[in-house]
Amino acid sequence: MSKILTQSVLMLLMLSLLAGIAYPFVVTALAHLCCGRAAEGSLIRQGGRVVGSALLGQPFDDPKYFWGRPSATTPQPYNGLASGGSNLGPANPAQFDAVKSRVAALQQADSGNALPVPVDLVTASASGLDPQISPAAAQYQLQRVARARGMDPERVRELLAAHTDPRQWGIFGEPRVNVLALNLALDDTH
Repeated sequence: MSKILTQSVLMLLMLSLLAGIAYPFVVTALAHLCCGRAAEGSLIRQGGRVVGSALLGQPFDDPKYFWGRPSATTPQPYNGLASGGSNLGPANPAQFDAVKSRVAALQQADSGNALPVPVDLVTASASGLDPQISPAAAQYQLQRVARARGMDPERVRELLAAHTDPRQWGIFGEPRVNVLALNLALDDTH
């Protein structure tokens, strides 16, 4: 009996060391070697301090900034600990009211804008944390941002083009704009 107990305890210790220490250490080291920035959370630094992550959206409501997709997380928007969508279907009255309210807020912020409101500016994603918007959503906001900053719209358009990522490997997904990176670039130029 004591032989079995000794073997069991040794096996527990060995597997604990292997699975609890060695494996995580090796995987972390490989991640840092292969893709260091992503392994650290794709952090965006400005002036030596972390201002966000390229993987997580942030709330912007000042007219001089591009706004991201709405977040369905609670109690605050873009809460990584509460990642998840609202689970409201398109026919749900609460979803309809939320979209209607978001459209009204966008139109109020830029009353002269006659462009159709892109869907990703009024609907939350499944995670509620999306850091990107479509180029159409950024184009919709371009005049408002340029006006609020007193910038030439062409200069804002150039920054937008420089911060638009193409489809991954040319075939997967859609072109996208990282809102935080674009807003930081705007702050650096103005």
